[in-house]
Amino acid sequence: MILIQDTTLRDGEQGIGVSFTAEDRLKIIDALAALGVSSVETGYFDPSLKSLNSALLKSPHISLLTAFIGCCRVGEKADENPVLSALAESGYRRAAIFGKTSVSQVRDVLRCSNEENLRIIGDTVSFLVKSGLHVSFDAEHFFDGFAEDPDYSLKVIKTAHDAGAAEIILCDTGGGTLPEQIEEGVRAAIDALPDALIGIHCHNDSGLAVACSAAAVKAGAGTVQGTISGIGERCGNANLNTLIPLLQLKYGFDCLPPENLRLLTPTARYINEIANRRFDESEPFVGGFAFRHKAGTHIDATVKAPGSFEHIDPADVGNSSGIVISSLSGRAAVAAKASALTGTAVDKSDARVIEATKKIKELESAGYVFDAADASLSLVIMEAFGERRRYFDIVRYQVMINEGSESGSVILDPEIIAQSSCDSEIYRYNNACSAIVKVRVGDVYSVTADEGNGPVNAFDLALRKALTQFYPQIAEMRLTDYKVRVLDSSTATACAVRVLVESSDGKSSFRTVGVSPDVVDASSRAISDSIEFFLMNREKER
Repeated sequence: MILIQDTTLRDGEQGIGVSFTAEDRLKIIDALAALGVSSVETGYFDPSLKSLNSALLKSPHISLLTAFIGCCRVGEKADENPVLSALAESGYRRAAIFGKTSVSQVRDVLRCSNEENLRIIGDTVSFLVKSGLHVSFDAEHFFDGFAEDPDYSLKVIKTAHDAGAAEIILCDTGGGTLPEQIEEGVRAAIDALPDALIGIHCHNDSGLAVACSAAAVKAGAGTVQGTISGIGERCGNANLNTLIPLLQLKYGFDCLPPENLRLLTPTARYINEIANRRFDESEPFVGGFAFRHKAGTHIDATVKAPGSFEHIDPADVGNSSGIVISSLSGRAAVAAKASALTGTAVDKSDARVIEATKKIKELESAGYVFDAADASLSLVIMEAFGERRRYFDIVRYQVMINEGSESGSVILDPEIIAQSSCDSEIYRYNNACSAIVKVRVGDVYSVTADEGNGPVNAFDLALRKALTQFYPQIAEMRLTDYKVRVLDSSTATACAVRVLVESSDGKSSFRTVGVSPDVVDASSRAISDSIEFFLMNREKER
C-alpha cells in the first residue's frame, strides 16, 4: 500500500495567487479525507493563529492533520523553542519537521557545523516524539546533498530515524533531479535504513515531479507527497491528480480503494474552485479534455469501439469520455453526440443529424468554434432535434457607459423604464456601466437593471437578477473565464468578435460561444447559452 500524503494547504498555498481561509482549509480537509489520503499537511504551524488552530483541531479528521514546522535554532535546545513547545501542547497528533541534508546548505544557509545540524535535527525529532506526536522528517535538498556528500546526507536521515521519526521523506527541493538519480538516492536511503518508511517529495522545476515520484516508488518508497493539480511554489509540486492514477492504474500499486479513486476528478475540480483557480482542462486523467476526441478518424474509431483511443476507462477516475464536434466532423460524430444528449440511438442518416451538421458548418463559417464550446454545441443539436427547451427569452436589453460626475452620468432611457414593470431602484456610480434587461419566462415578463464593471459585467448581473426570481439555482453557477478574439482585424473597429465564456457549477465546467460585430451582443449570446445549458443539466439531474 502506497501512502498518499497531501501538501496542498502548505505547498499549494506557496503558489502565486493562492491563499486559503480557515473555512477553505476545513472544506479541503473534508474533501481529501473522503478521497482517502493518509495525511494532510495543514500549513506552517503558528501558535499566534489561535482561531485557525482551534478550527483545525476541531476537525473530525484530526488524526490526518499534520503540522509543518522547522527545527530548533542553531545553538538552541528543542525544549527551549517556544514554537516547538506550543506545538507539543497544541493537540496535534502529527508533525512534519524539515532539516538540511546538504553540506552546502548547512554551510551557506544555516551557517553552522555539520555536527550542529545533526544535533538540532535529532533534538527536535526526539522532543516532539517524546511529546507524543507522530513525526515525519522532511530531508530537505536530500538529492542535492546526496550528490555532494552521500555519506553526510545518509547520516542526517539516520539521525532523524534514530531519534524516533516514523517517516523519512526525501525531498527534491530544487526540482532539478532526474528520475534515475531519484532511484539511486532512494535505494541508498533504503539500504541505509532498511526498517524505515521512506517517502518522496518532488518539485516540478524540470517538469519531472510525477516521473521522479513514480521512480521513487518503483525503487521502494512507500509514501508519496504532492498537491492537487500540482499547485505550489515556482513550477509547483508533484500533481496528485496524475500521480495517483499513474501508480495505481499503470504500475499496479494500491494507493486508494477503487471507489475512492472515482472521486479524484470531482475532488480535483472542487479544490481548484476553493483555491479560486481556473481548472486546467488538459490535465491528464481528470481534465475535461483528457478523454475528448476531435479528429474524424478518432471519433469514428471510438464510436465503433469505445476506448480505442483511451488509455484507461475514464470512469475509473470519475471522468467521462466524449467527442468534440467541429466543421471537420462528419455526420457520424454528430449522430454520436446526439445519441448521448437524447439518450436514444440516432443514425447518421437521420434528417435531424443532417440539419444539425449543416447548422454547425454554417455557424463555424461565421466564426463560431464548437470544439471549445461544447455547451453551445449541445444546444444547437438539441434545437435541430426539436428538444431544446427555451427557459427564457431576452426581449431586449440596453447597456450604457456612464462617465463623468454622478450628475453628468448618462440618463437611462425613460421610455424603456416606463414600459417596464421593474420596481428595482436604479443606482448610478461614476465611471460604472449600467444595463437594463427585459426577459420573458413563459407568459411572465421581468425587467431589471444593474451596474457593473464594464458593459458585459453590467449585462451579466442584470440578466442574472432578472432570471434568479424564476430560477434561484442560477446563483450556484459562476463565470470562471472570459475571452474575446477578433475575427478579422483588417476591418478595424468594424470587425466581428468571438467571445468564449467558461462557467462552473462547482462540480464541472462548461463553455459557450457567441459571435457578433458587437462585443456586448457576442457576450450576451455566450452568457445566455451558459445559463440555458446550466438549467438544462439541472433539469436532467432531477
